[in-house]
Amino acid sequence: YFICVSVLSESVFFFIYDDLPYEEEIIRNPYSVKCWIRYIEHKQNAQKSVLNMIYERALKELPGSYKLWYNYLRERRKQVKGKCVTDLAYEEVNNCHERALVFMHKMPRLWIDYCQFMVSQCKITRSRRTFDRALRALPITQHPRIWPLYLRFAHNLPLPETAIRVYPAIRLAAVVNDENFVSKEGKSNYQLWHELCDLISQNPDKVTSLKVGAIIRGGLTRFTDQLGKLWCSLADYYIRSGHFEKARDVYEEAILTVVTVRDFTQVFDSYAQFEESMIAAKMETTSELGQDEDGDIDLELRLARFELLITRRPLLLNSVLLRQNPHNVHEWHKRVKLYEGQPRQIINTYTEAVQTIDPLKATGKPHSLWVSFARFYEDNEQLDDARTIFEKATKVNYKQVDDLAAVWCEYGEMELRHENYDQALRILRKATAIPARKAEYFDSSEPVQNRVYKSLKVWSMLADLEESLGTFQSTKAVYDRIIDLRIATPQIIINYAMFLEEHNYFEDSFKAYERGIALFRWPNVHDIWNTYLTKFIDRYGGKKLERARDLFEQALDKCPAKYAKTIYLLYAKLEEEYGLARHAMAVYERATAAVEPEEQHQMFNIYIKRAAEIYGVTHTRAIYQKAIEVLPDEHARDMCLRFADMESKLGEIDRARAIYSYCSQICDPRVTAHFWQTWKEFEVRHGNEDTIREMLRIKRSVQATYNTQVNFMSSQMLKATGTVSDLAPGQSGVDDMKLLEQKAQQLAAEAEQDKPKPKDKILFVRSDTSRSELAELAKQANPDEIDIDDEDEDAEDGEPDEVQLEQKSVPTAVFGGLKDD
Repeated sequence: YFICVSVLSESVFFFIYDDLPYEEEIIRNPYSVKCWIRYIEHKQNAQKSVLNMIYERALKELPGSYKLWYNYLRERRKQVKGKCVTDLAYEEVNNCHERALVFMHKMPRLWIDYCQFMVSQCKITRSRRTFDRALRALPITQHPRIWPLYLRFAHNLPLPETAIRVYPAIRLAAVVNDENFVSKEGKSNYQLWHELCDLISQNPDKVTSLKVGAIIRGGLTRFTDQLGKLWCSLADYYIRSGHFEKARDVYEEAILTVVTVRDFTQVFDSYAQFEESMIAAKMETTSELGQDEDGDIDLELRLARFELLITRRPLLLNSVLLRQNPHNVHEWHKRVKLYEGQPRQIINTYTEAVQTIDPLKATGKPHSLWVSFARFYEDNEQLDDARTIFEKATKVNYKQVDDLAAVWCEYGEMELRHENYDQALRILRKATAIPARKAEYFDSSEPVQNRVYKSLKVWSMLADLEESLGTFQSTKAVYDRIIDLRIATPQIIINYAMFLEEHNYFEDSFKAYERGIALFRWPNVHDIWNTYLTKFIDRYGGKKLERARDLFEQALDKCPAKYAKTIYLLYAKLEEEYGLARHAMAVYERATAAVEPEEQHQMFNIYIKRAAEIYGVTHTRAIYQKAIEVLPDEHARDMCLRFADMESKLGEIDRARAIYSYCSQICDPRVTAHFWQTWKEFEVRHGNEDTIREMLRIKRSVQATYNTQVNFMSSQMLKATGTVSDLAPGQSGVDDMKLLEQKAQQLAAEAEQDKPKPKDKILFVRSDTSRSELAELAKQANPDEIDIDDEDEDAEDGEPDEVQLEQKSVPTAVFGGLKDD
């Protein structure tokens, strides 16, 4: 025997002369598995202690060798085979397995051998825990190699409680991983996951064989629409296990990863409830054990943590919404407000926002973030930083040209607020400069920087600044450039013309109006024409009447009826003040036909009024006649009343009566009682019994005409009663149309009865019949006739009235010399 001292392993051992070559080889190659295997095979028939020593030496040099560990453990198990399970040698082998699993915990073969070895020792608790450790250590793809052994072990146990605790979780874990599994109760895969999570989270001490964290996190990746419940289950598992800090970490991770408000609400409420329960438990413990300094500090810490959690809620919720849509501009603005009073956080938020948001995907106006960012620096009197932000903002590729234009305008307004007028002018001139590569305003294929030179917003602000700060020529050049780019609006044209007028360039201002008229069509050109014509008349009056008439005719050409009234009135006013009255009347007459139907009545009123003032009321007869022909019945009725009133005032009673008679054909007595009352009052003042009787006859005739119109009757009856069937109660089975016909026939019969019948005696006003008899006969002919008393009737004598003639003296000059003295 030789004594060998190993320098590498710092150990002393004995070997025989035959082992010398192997020892020398190991010294030369201590990390070669093959050298150790050859040495072990050489000493295969040696004593167990010698062989075990060589294995130990080899594993000390190569602890990560699966081959060495596998052979060593197999050799150690052989050495104890046949011995009593209470022998200490079994425990030594168990320790060897534990040492091996420190390095080989991902090797299922070692776990299987160890579990089988533990089962053979009849150590139930240690065997169950070893199976559980194996399932937690191995990846889920290796679990099918463990479960059969575990289930067989559980099935063969004398006590069923262990099997009952293990089997449900095992089966659920297997079912949720089986995509082809179909529940007999119709449960979905998510419902099974939900049951599994509830089971393992509520029984943490009974499912030690499962990796709860891995299982629930696997569900988080599968059911992304139900994250809140799964996160709460995972936290509940740690809470019931007593790992409160781990539970808190889970809650924090959850509220920082969920992307829906519903999930956030579930997690946050559960988190807050957990913190409250922790505070309540601590307070209860403190009250039971008494006050101590450490307990008070711990309680204050928990209260501070809970308060911080509640305070963070708006910010956490905002983070959830931003994870949902990081391009939501409104939520970024809300986040800035949440950091009010924290300048550093505000700057960081603005910086993160402008770096995160893609303007092409943004919800809202992304330029507002840049503007607010610059305004923040401006409010803190850091103008240089604000200018830097604006300069960067002008280089962003916005989706809309208007966004970039707003940035330029805000940039200029900032300089104006600080009275840097020249700088503001330079900024806007730079914004409106023609780019190297021109592009159309709506050409989305080009960046907005190449299109902003056609932005009216920037040009309008530049024009305002030029008017206030620039020269006449620079301002005129800006307006001319706007018109040349064809981006002007009617208001820009009017502003340009007003600017020229203020500087006494009247003809140039009229040219500006002409250029605007050439750019626009109706109805956009209405304001330009209206202002142009007003200014032209104010400037020249009647000096250039023909030119003014040409302008009006040009304006009225293709003018829509909606805008014609104003121009026609202005035209007529010009003719009245500077032209001819007949031209003015011609304009008014054209206006009555050119305006909208709703304005014709008003236009005729103006026409009649001006004609009466200029030519007299007799000249308005033709106008009234045309108005009655053109206007709808409602307005024609009003015109007839006014026409008749005018004729009666002129003493033309017959004309007025003819007008009333004509108008009566469009006046239904049931609807237009005012007209008939007016006619009646007219006849009382100027007529006699014959004319009144004729009026009443016309009234009955018109009423009969309207009554026999079935369509009119049906609409009126439906409006009054709601349904046709209501006209004949109890006849719900009769057809509605038949009811209408019956009602029409009834009304026609009544109208026939109302017609005057031939009398035995023809009455005249100047007959021998007394007026009382005449009135009585009139009542018999028409019971509904109104009784009109005569003030001159003598009710006492009952004798026929005599016609009273008024006598006047004839002037002497009429007779001349024929009259006797």
